[in-house]
Amino acid sequence: MNQYRSSFLDSIPPVVKNLIIINVLMLLASVALAQTLHINLSRYLGLFYFQSQAFYPHQLITHIFMHGGLQHLIFNMFGLFIFGSVMEQTWGSKRFLTYYMITGIGAGLIQVLFYYIQIQSITSTLPAEALILVKTQGLELLQNGQNWTDPAMSRLNILFNAPMVGASGAIFGILLAFAMTYPNIPMFVFLIPFPIKAKYLVIGYGLLELYLGVANRAGDMVGHFAHLGGMLFGIFLILRWRKKGHNV
Repeated sequence: MNQYRSSFLDSIPPVVKNLIIINVLMLLASVALAQTLHINLSRYLGLFYFQSQAFYPHQLITHIFMHGGLQHLIFNMFGLFIFGSVMEQTWGSKRFLTYYMITGIGAGLIQVLFYYIQIQSITSTLPAEALILVKTQGLELLQNGQNWTDPAMSRLNILFNAPMVGASGAIFGILLAFAMTYPNIPMFVFLIPFPIKAKYLVIGYGLLELYLGVANRAGDMVGHFAHLGGMLFGIFLILRWRKKGHNV
């Protein structure tokens, strides 16, 4: 059993393996600090809107390694293991890590841009004092588990002062890379009884994320435009590498 476990771990490419370890450790640290010292690690390492009191530039990187819970972590790490392992073996560790980080950061930038558009739309319907309240008091309200009862104020506060966490943008970037590299590989999706080629699956995912992002349900806290952002930055990066003659 130990020999099997060792050979399985050895078969995982080094960058994928270390990324999974880091993400697991960050979730464990988040839980431990919250329970022992009442410190919310996402307050410092999650990505906040750039005008929030809680925003720091390092969050563009650190948010990629934070997750909102075990289910969120497992889903992303499964995608990293399945598709990331293939792409690291195809590209090599250095190029794969570069791609992972750029798509993760790019996903955060696209999501913040979407927040900006939403915030401009909401603030156009509210008095100037409302924005001042959100900037000065909103973060503390959310940290205490509270928010304004007014729907517009509540939504504005979430956009301003709720952190974005997760590697989903980078994972969608990896999925995009897999489909561009191996477009005709058949893949099975849960509840669909027939295989779908990777290129069609990714196109479908992209269209679904676009629809869900544009629909923008008030209670939907999923970063759909971060997912699209990871794919968008992935396309640009792969096309740039191909233009330079790299074998990708």
